[in-house]
Amino acid sequence: MAAVHASCVVVGEDGILIRGASGSGKSTLVRDLLGLGAISGLFAALVADDRVALTQRHGRLVAAPHPALPGLLELRGLGLQAVEPAVPSAVLRLVVDLAEGAPRMPETAQETVLLHGVALPRTILSPGPGRAGTVLWRWRRLRVMMMTD
Repeated sequence: MAAVHASCVVVGEDGILIRGASGSGKSTLVRDLLGLGAISGLFAALVADDRVALTQRHGRLVAAPHPALPGLLELRGLGLQAVEPAVPSAVLRLVVDLAEGAPRMPETAQETVLLHGVALPRTILSPGPGRAGTVLWRWRRLRVMMMTD
């Protein structure tokens, strides 16, 4: 098991790992994804915030919360907040990296990332509004691709 500085949400049955520097908006993106999922009629739940435990199992990467932080989301100005729904783990299907100066048109090599020996689709996003919608768009596209493979 490896702990990483990140957050994780599950949408449908798919874990989405959100990485970025401190203050980059990981927790805010989680909050927005939970809200947008609820509005869209999608199951969306918190897996972990701030620290995520990653374990490789059967060729998949499973995310779980740090034992001290299950079900808690840190929001600036509000501190730690209990969140429902929260789930104990999720299989990762997408990595979102929050970065200043994200590429407008990413190169093919940037669209995947290798984490603990598992290749995962990756999206790089700049700070700003609309990120949750972009993440859900990418997630939906990946679901369509998985169903046609």
